[in-house]
Amino acid sequence: MTPNRRTLLAAPLALCAGGLAACDRFAAAEPTPPVVPPLKSVSPAPFGTAIKAMQIDDPDWVALARANVSQLTPEWEMKMEYVLANGLGRPNFDRTDRIAAFAQANGMAMHGHTLIWYSQGAEAFSGLTGAAFDRAFDGYIAAMAGRYRGKVRSWDVVNEPILDDGSGMRDCHWSARYGHDGYILRAFEKARIADPQAVLFLNEYNQESVPAKGAQFLKLVERLLKAGCPLQGLGLQSHLWIDIPEGVIAAYMRKIGQFGLPIHVSELDCTLRTDRRLDFRGQADRLAAQGARVTELASAFAALPKVQQFAFTVWGLRDTDSWYRQGAKDDGRDKPLPFDSFGRPNPIAAALAAGFQD
Repeated sequence: MTPNRRTLLAAPLALCAGGLAACDRFAAAEPTPPVVPPLKSVSPAPFGTAIKAMQIDDPDWVALARANVSQLTPEWEMKMEYVLANGLGRPNFDRTDRIAAFAQANGMAMHGHTLIWYSQGAEAFSGLTGAAFDRAFDGYIAAMAGRYRGKVRSWDVVNEPILDDGSGMRDCHWSARYGHDGYILRAFEKARIADPQAVLFLNEYNQESVPAKGAQFLKLVERLLKAGCPLQGLGLQSHLWIDIPEGVIAAYMRKIGQFGLPIHVSELDCTLRTDRRLDFRGQADRLAAQGARVTELASAFAALPKVQQFAFTVWGLRDTDSWYRQGAKDDGRDKPLPFDSFGRPNPIAAALAAGFQD
């Protein structure tokens, strides 16, 4: 993720400065790390994590990944912001090539993330119009998906096309040229040509937690399928927070599962942060709420028909790898990922194992 996207995702969870720190005096002592089996051994589908190329140089991260992970998603280096940092004529594939080689060497699958995203590409495509824009759009997808043909299992073809409040589709440089549904259709069609074997996903966040957004996503999927789009899978990012009402996540999983398409829980994390102005819950209570939400998600995924259980991916392994733990607001107390900074299981890891085995 990039800072812009982090801002969007964090919007429902906006905290006053020091919100968690103000509650420290109410926090209970940290619990003893739970005993959890390797997550890939209990997941009903390939268990994945986001990866940055630099983590390949961290032996502790590598050992943790080898023990728990069977699929990798490049967190940033496969996005247009990095690939086209030097312009359309000089794409950067170096870091993604390294991740692909690491995945292959360690017997891990790879999920491509992402070909077309409203948040990126405006600078690289600036000044292009008409047929030149079309050639660049089609050529980028052909180059990316073609380069990793046979190396990736699947692609997030289009990422986050819906407005945060679910009131409609996002306006962007892609929709300005092709229309809101048109750029999605074109991207999927070109990706299908570039890699006929990869499973093609539409990826979005907050579907399960913002009802209007979830409804808009379902309507979009219906329109795309009716239009003949080669859409083959649905990505549920699942950036969760602890105050999502009980039952909402499972209910949405049932709704999205009705299309019969493979489901990828593609970017799971669960922050302990809250948008409550006054919240006197201690750390133990926050962790209990977090565990309930994560167990609900894992259980709902495990309840899908086997053919729809495509993969289950966390957006990082260790808390300190998380985008929630970056920047000045980090007080060191958030535990959004399965392992702590020392690679010890967090309560989330136990919640995942419990949900998978329900």
